[in-house]
Amino acid sequence: MKTERRVSYETDDDIKIHDLNDLYSGMQQKPQSGQADRRPESGRRRAGDTGRRYRTEKKKTGRDRTPESRITMKNRRRKRRRTVFSVCLFLLALTALAGCFVLAMENRQLHDEVQVAMAYVDEVNSITTYTEEEVRKMTADAAAKAAEQSSLEKEKEILDDIRTRMESGDGTAPMLRAIYKDELVVADDGRYYFFPIVDTLKRHSYQADHFQMNEEDILEYWEDGNVVSKKGIDVSRYQEDINWKKVAADGVEYAFIRLGIRGASEGKLVIDAKYEDNIEGALKNDVEVGVYFFTQALTKEEAVEEAEFVLEHMEGYDVTYPVVLDVEEVTTKDPRTEDMTKQERTDVCIAFCERIKAAGYTPMIYGNLKTFLLMVDMEQLEEYEKWFAFYQTPLYFPYEFSIWQYTSAGSVDGIKGDVDMNVSLKDWNHE
Repeated sequence: MKTERRVSYETDDDIKIHDLNDLYSGMQQKPQSGQADRRPESGRRRAGDTGRRYRTEKKKTGRDRTPESRITMKNRRRKRRRTVFSVCLFLLALTALAGCFVLAMENRQLHDEVQVAMAYVDEVNSITTYTEEEVRKMTADAAAKAAEQSSLEKEKEILDDIRTRMESGDGTAPMLRAIYKDELVVADDGRYYFFPIVDTLKRHSYQADHFQMNEEDILEYWEDGNVVSKKGIDVSRYQEDINWKKVAADGVEYAFIRLGIRGASEGKLVIDAKYEDNIEGALKNDVEVGVYFFTQALTKEEAVEEAEFVLEHMEGYDVTYPVVLDVEEVTTKDPRTEDMTKQERTDVCIAFCERIKAAGYTPMIYGNLKTFLLMVDMEQLEEYEKWFAFYQTPLYFPYEFSIWQYTSAGSVDGIKGDVDMNVSLKDWNHE
């Protein structure tokens, strides 16, 4: 076997010169007879191919290309390939550098997030946790403590209010009424009764701050800048002789005249000693009148008897204000009505009012807190007008009424001494 000789070249120029010499020698050497068959088959194809490429290039370009020009073009192509390769390497390196920068930024952000998360974990781990049972107990303890504190503050407020009222001379009842605002407090025989304010009874619509005392100590009720109430009095024989002309000139618009009473011990019907003088004097001076009767009836029959007595003595007088049944408690010893029940008193009121209404007059019941809360059943007396006696302000009665007797120590020109003063919230001539 023939050993192929290997030649090493130091530079690209050596390679170029070698290739040029080989090509030139191949073109100049003519094949000898008998040698063509010994050439390798590949060598023949290479020479033929070279010729064909040469002819083709000459035909395309229109000029003959020498071997040297072909070598130069090959070098250029090789150089371009190297340039493109270098650019690609540069772009690849730049891309890799940009990727590294992005990764570095993401790594930095991730590091910061990890730091924040670790700080939160540390904070959570530092917080004391409780079981559900512990939370319930803590809540209950806090509520109890708050309630105790609130109770102590409320207790102190109440005690301070009590001290202030005692130092100012207020009685026990006003003090209790200020404390128990959702109840009505009634004092009787050294005891105090508490009545819840109920919704089953009709309420009045008066505004407490609309009741105002004028410069003459006369109570008035104001609406829309005008006085809508009427000034009145009630009188009996205890006022003795009255100058009704002066009474009228003093602005009194109406008067309730006591017509009579039933005796507290024997139960006799008695006409008031000043009834006729008072009713005639009032009407003569254009003071409108109503009448009232102090009852001590034990039964419905006696109540009707009292109503008939009143109607008989009203005859001939122009009574435009209500006809009133006075249901006050009797202060004399052993009154005949002492053992009456609440229902019996209520029945007496109904019997009297129904007879007065049947005669064409407006029936009314007079009383104070004890009357309306302890002595009668107000729910059964809802349909009748009420005349409420209470000598303090502000008003202390939530239920419906038409006339308020606000003092027993009033002063009116034409009357000697004290007189009961009333404010009417209705104009009875237009009812």
